[in-house]
Amino acid sequence: MSIRVGMVSLGCPKNQVDAEHMLYNLREAGYEIIADAALADVVVVNTCGFIDSAKQEAIETILEFCTLKGEGRIKAVIVTGCLAERYREEIKTEMPEVDAVIGIGSNELLGTVIKKVLSGEGDICTFGDKYSLIIGGRRIISTENYAYLKIAEGCDNCCTYCAIPSIRGRFRSRKMESVIDEAKWLASVGFKEIVLVAQDTTRYGEDIYGKPMLAELMREISKIDGLKWIRTLYAYPERITDELIDVIATEEKCVKYLDIPIQHCDGEVLRRMNRMGDEASLRELVKKLRKRVPGIILRTTLIAGFPGETEEQFERLCEFVKDVKFDRLGCFAYSAEEGTPAADFEDQIDEETKLKRADIIMQEQMLISDELNQNYIGKTIEVVTEGFDRYAECYFGRSAMDAPEIDGKIFFSSPVPRTMGEYVNVFIDDVMDYDLIGSVID
Repeated sequence: MSIRVGMVSLGCPKNQVDAEHMLYNLREAGYEIIADAALADVVVVNTCGFIDSAKQEAIETILEFCTLKGEGRIKAVIVTGCLAERYREEIKTEMPEVDAVIGIGSNELLGTVIKKVLSGEGDICTFGDKYSLIIGGRRIISTENYAYLKIAEGCDNCCTYCAIPSIRGRFRSRKMESVIDEAKWLASVGFKEIVLVAQDTTRYGEDIYGKPMLAELMREISKIDGLKWIRTLYAYPERITDELIDVIATEEKCVKYLDIPIQHCDGEVLRRMNRMGDEASLRELVKKLRKRVPGIILRTTLIAGFPGETEEQFERLCEFVKDVKFDRLGCFAYSAEEGTPAADFEDQIDEETKLKRADIIMQEQMLISDELNQNYIGKTIEVVTEGFDRYAECYFGRSAMDAPEIDGKIFFSSPVPRTMGEYVNVFIDDVMDYDLIGSVID
């Protein structure tokens, strides 16, 4: 009887790609992969360790499966991913029920570790060189209708609030031929949307080719038959080149959408974050993007309550958000991550104030989103069908202006049944929070 393995992957799309590689290797090694981890013999929790809320989610998930193990419903729990890489021995010390902890540089050893655990060898901790993490290669895609494509690993930006460089190592790109081959494979197995991801997609190629190559990569991927939407996430504002803007503007398959995590607008706060730019440069970038790519959807993320952020600087951020009117925006309360420079900064802001500031930004963004969404009423939008809501008794999906998992949905009725992955034209007649509502026009 084959050993059943279930995996729960937490955190970002980049971590999800790692999980998909591990699942593929396990299947090739003869393990049975099952979707419901609670029914598995062995559960692998691929963790995120980026901020406190992510760490807490990871710990709760691990303990949940350790409880099932204690009840005899599963045989072993193994922890991988960023939390494992970052905290290593602490996981085994604090959660002795865990059978093995594997760092990102040892992902390829997962199958061997499972065999050792099931043979009675416990307390396994293995941490290979993080730079040996394989970025490309075949995987079991866990998403539907779209697939993430990781084009680089690690990060050199060293933002003072971020632990990613210490967890994932220095920035390293994949060769363009490798990325294009994987994109061709994804298209050949039926994926029409590819989402390019890395810690900093706009740095892609600098370490290999001596210059940024994201624009050229997107042009090459656009030539692949079968693809419909090509989307890019995690574009740093100071590295958005005119060439990249031209590609988004002119390549039909490149969606008119860009994710730009700016984190703040105040120049002094940005300098303390070890980030470039200021309010004037950010405004100029947004102006340029909207002028050269009419109708472009801009998404960003912000941090509220960074150490030393004054009331005046926060008010400036609020005014910036109100004035610029990003189409999509997420704001997070600053999380002091141990081992990062910002965690030792003076003038740390209390938790209540940080949360209140983040909430103020998100309340303002809800008003902006409602205002912007009203402009879609009376228009027809192409939507990819992603599911059926039994309670609302209607279908739902996304348009090119919505990134999977993080942006809103479009709910729609249809006179005939629809299949998942089918593209339909939806006439929008209403708005509900961040979502649009409409009906199919055949």
